[in-house]
Amino acid sequence: MSTFYRCTLELHDSLYFATREIGRLYETEPVLHNYALSYALGLVDSFQYNTLVAEKDAYRYFCAEQVPKYKEHLIPLNTQGIYVTPARAVSHATTLNTWKYADNRYHVEMQPTERNIPSFGRTKEISPESQFEFFIISERSLKLPRWIRLGKWASKAELIVEPLPNAKHHQTTEFMVSYLLNPLDVMVTNQVLSYDTVNMPPVSLIRNVRMVGEFYTFENIQGLKLPARMQYCFGN
Repeated sequence: MSTFYRCTLELHDSLYFATREIGRLYETEPVLHNYALSYALGLVDSFQYNTLVAEKDAYRYFCAEQVPKYKEHLIPLNTQGIYVTPARAVSHATTLNTWKYADNRYHVEMQPTERNIPSFGRTKEISPESQFEFFIISERSLKLPRWIRLGKWASKAELIVEPLPNAKHHQTTEFMVSYLLNPLDVMVTNQVLSYDTVNMPPVSLIRNVRMVGEFYTFENIQGLKLPARMQYCFGN
C-alpha cells in the first residue's frame, strides 16, 4: 500500500527561475515543477548513492556539462515507487528587482573599446514567506529533509511534511483534479478530457483537469483527488 504525504514549502529567501522571458523581464511563475522538486528533495542523489551507480553523474557539487538528464535520473524513481507532484502556490507575493551590467567584451577579447555601454534587466521573483503545496506518493516510508534549496539563487525553503491517512482507492470513472499535474506522467494511465495549461520549461503543466481513470480520495480532506499510478514518463 502506498504512503501519501502532503508537503508545504515556505520560502525563507526570494525565489527566482525564468519561467518566461518578456523582453528584459524574466518572470517567475508561482509554480514549482515536479522535476525540480525531485532534485531539491534529494531523492535523485539518494537513489544514486545508495545503489553506488552514476556517482560522477550526480548533480551535487559540480556539473561538468549543462545538459539535463531528467530521464536517466528520474526513471529509476519509478522502480522505487516514488513520485512527486508539481507544487502550487497556497499564498504568495512577488517582488521586482533590477540588475545592471556593463559591456565587458574587452575583458574577453583583450581589445580596447571606446565606450562602456551599460545594460539592465528585471526579475520578477517570489517573495519570502510565500507557501507552496505538493504531494509525494511512495511505496515505502521516506525521511525527508526539513530544509531544501530551490531556483537560480539556491533559495532556502522550509519543508513541512504531513502523512495522509486513510486513502481510498476509486475504480475507473470521471473525476476532476484542481491541483497541478505533469501531463506526461498521467496521460499514459488516464484519459485526459480537458485542462488548463501552465506554460513552463521543460514540460508545461496542467491544472483543473477533467479526466477518466483511477484515483484516490482522503478522509476529512474535501476536494483532494489524486490520480492513481502516476509515474515519471518521457518521450522517445
